[in-house]
Amino acid sequence: MIRPSIKGQRLVALFLLGFLLLNYPLLNLFAGPARVFGIPVLYAYVFAVWALLIALMVLIVEKGDD
Repeated sequence: MIRPSIKGQRLVALFLLGFLLLNYPLLNLFAGPARVFGIPVLYAYVFAVWALLIALMVLIVEKGDD
């Protein structure tokens, strides 16, 4: 039987985290006329979540199986 790797499990968890963070109810919290440094808050939130997910993915993929 094939044992699932911890790396695969972490990537699935990261996918689910990204799905939750970029889902409608949370996105709707940031939709509005407010701005951060001239950028709409929604765009700043989406970019920050996107960058965080990429950084976490790099950490997961680069780290060897323990």
